[in-house]
Amino acid sequence: MAHTRIRKFNTKATYPEQKIDNDLCQAVVARGTMVFLRGQIGQDLDTSESVCIGDVRGQTEQAMKNIDMLLKEAGSKLEHICKVTIYISDPRFREDVYLVVGKWLKGVFPVSTGIVVTAFARPEYLVEVDATAVIPD
Repeated sequence: MAHTRIRKFNTKATYPEQKIDNDLCQAVVARGTMVFLRGQIGQDLDTSESVCIGDVRGQTEQAMKNIDMLLKEAGSKLEHICKVTIYISDPRFREDVYLVVGKWLKGVFPVSTGIVVTAFARPEYLVEVDATAVIPD
């Protein structure tokens, strides 16, 4: 593993009443080149077209696809992610969103913060995922 992940855990143990299966940790110690990504949403990066309108899982899938693509373009990869912040417009979306993010970040163990917001830049957006990665020295 590229970075030191402190107090790793899986959400299955932390939130047993939910079906979420995310590998997270309490802290990450990283050295290298930082990559800051803009929060990603259900938008195709090549066309700027909104996708999966009304489908929070689909929008999360697109956001994670965008994160993967942008990290690769920056010379990084998903395994370099140290911090994610997940914004949702409805707390009932949490499980669906975290299941998708967890699938993409299985075995990565980033730190994660989840926030419920009242609105996004466009009314059709239901979720936004912000990520910070560090390319190891």
